[in-house]
Amino acid sequence: MTARSNIRGPTLRVEHDGENDVAYVHLAEEIAPGAARTRIVVEDPALRGEVILDLDEHGRLLGVEVAGASAALFPETLAESEQEGTPYEG
Repeated sequence: MTARSNIRGPTLRVEHDGENDVAYVHLAEEIAPGAARTRIVVEDPALRGEVILDLDEHGRLLGVEVAGASAALFPETLAESEQEGTPYEG
């Protein structure tokens, strides 16, 4: 079995808009406007929400948008997320 790491820091963070039930998982420190050159919609019946991958011009993953976040993500993830612009302080 492979060992897993729990990564949390300035590069990886989750924002959640509870009113619209949309979460964004940031995988890059800062994502400049227009940096996401490609958006890939992941379609699979196993998903409990809509997932969109944001890639930069080199194909690197910047972040993941999750619509229907309360069904697709663990409650603990949403509880620790930044809520409506309020930074997470964990």
